[in-house]
Amino acid sequence: MFNGKMMHLKAADGFEFAAYDVHPSGPHKGGLVMVQEIFGVNDDMKRAADRFARHGYHVIAPSMYDRLDPGFSLDDHSPESIQKAGGLARQNGLENAMMDIKACFEALEPEGSVYVTGFCYGGSMSWLAACNIPGFKAASAYYGSLLAGTKDQTPHCPVIAHFGKLDPHIPVADGEAFAAANPDVPTYFYEAGHGFAREGSDDYDAESDRLALERTLALFEANP
Repeated sequence: MFNGKMMHLKAADGFEFAAYDVHPSGPHKGGLVMVQEIFGVNDDMKRAADRFARHGYHVIAPSMYDRLDPGFSLDDHSPESIQKAGGLARQNGLENAMMDIKACFEALEPEGSVYVTGFCYGGSMSWLAACNIPGFKAASAYYGSLLAGTKDQTPHCPVIAHFGKLDPHIPVADGEAFAAANPDVPTYFYEAGHGFAREGSDDYDAESDRLALERTLALFEANP
């Protein structure tokens, strides 16, 4: 069903966490740390990682809550699931998240250039990784709710950000505040809601997804 496999990496504190690992099907263009939505490394995230691999990237998607609930993964987006997943995201904290993302970066770095992207929770973490982990060549942050609150941080690499104008979780004003504070970060607004790049879901918007992916791949290719 999916092209990759689960493996384990060790963070700086010695903790071993799981990650979905998928290699490119064609010529290698670089490594990509892809950070999950709040629901864990579920089928949606494996599908997204496989798509980036088809575009030439060796993708590692870390299971971000393994310190709290190893292997946590939900495929339903019920209010109860959102509450549980959101609680894990908050409990995990920034330090643990950055350690795990850095471990993924270090695993990919020997192969060449490394990029970072993510969706929802992962959109926030990809922005924060660009600001807190030197070495990434570029970052693409999809509808991260923490971007407005961390807008004064400074990225070490080129970044683009994506927001949905119809997102019920992130007010357009938050995206505009982030954009105003970061004039060097191209910030795009789409006629879509939260999760517009989650293929196969009710939130999916094909045209917004196509355009955001096109911009993301162009960013990566412009920063080898």
